Amino acid sequence: MIVRRLEEIIGSEREVKADSGNWESRRLILNNDAVGFSLHDTIIHAGTETLLWYKHHIEAVYCIEGEGEVETTDDGKVHKITPGTVYLLNGSERHLLRASKTMRMVCVFNPPVTGRETHDADGAYLPGADFQD
Repeated sequence: MIVRRLEEIIGSEREVKADSGNWESRRLILNNDAVGFSLHDTIIHAGTETLLWYKHHIEAVYCIEGEGEVETTDDGKVHKITPGTVYLLNGSERHLLRASKTMRMVCVFNPPVTGRETHDADGAYLPGADFQD
């Protein structure tokens, strides 16, 4: 059994912040936990826009606080995000994430991330790594 608390993650190597200052992600479950997914508690700061494209991952995002929108860049469709909204990027959709009010999101990735990834020029993470410490 794995038990972790958010307050243990904040300020540790499992808390990752964007160089742009747009977001911070507290990685609760990672690849080295060997459970087939990763789980993140992510803050998207108000007034930001971030281009993301998880070409190698499926991501489910559940909003628990704040307001914003997600726009798929291929078709320009915009979806409002409020608490209780979930969106699933199951087609490797390139998208813009905008926060009008600071949003708190619970995110699940498959394959799981290691926690050390950075977004490339496309806004993507590299394909999943083998289970490792």
